[in-house]
Amino acid sequence: MRTLLPRDLPLWHDARGFLDVRSNDVHTLISYGLARALCAEHPQADTSVVLPAILLHDVGWKRVDPALLSEAVGPNPKHPELVRVHEIEGVRIADGILQRHTPEGVDIAQVLDIIDTHDTVKQAKSLNDAMVKDADKCWRFTPHGVATIAGWFGDGLAETLDMLEDFVMPSMLTDTGRAMARGFIVAARAQMESDDYLKGHSDE
Repeated sequence: MRTLLPRDLPLWHDARGFLDVRSNDVHTLISYGLARALCAEHPQADTSVVLPAILLHDVGWKRVDPALLSEAVGPNPKHPELVRVHEIEGVRIADGILQRHTPEGVDIAQVLDIIDTHDTVKQAKSLNDAMVKDADKCWRFTPHGVATIAGWFGDGLAETLDMLEDFVMPSMLTDTGRAMARGFIVAARAQMESDDYLKGHSDE
């Protein structure tokens, strides 16, 4: 099964030029796949809203000064206001893409409403919103997410995993999202410790 649905391929092709910052292109593809997995466990969710929203949710970072990107996020951001900037710009860009393609069955207003507050409003406005928020956050726990975030802040793997568990895990909105994130954390820690266990030098 290919990651992107045929309906969403034209959106992806238009969005790619806005996603070449902060590894947002790969982040978006992984988050899209996670959103599909979340929706499979929540059949009440509307994939015609969730998937276009997750595909376009971060296009607005293209409008933020690249030198300030690493200072906009994290436990102690210096420029948290830029998160709101990327949402506002993201709505403008996403609206243009969606209006250009008018994908069949997609409620553009709902998609834009989710993009507009996907980071700054912590509580979900709807199940569709929860799917997008959890897919976006769950990426942070994947191998690509952990490596990317560790690079942003210059932390090691163990420190990054601890930060994610302490600061991001509590913000997951669904039991499914939390289970997925915890599974990634457990797998990463087991792999990190595997040499010690295999050599017989692990602590009890």
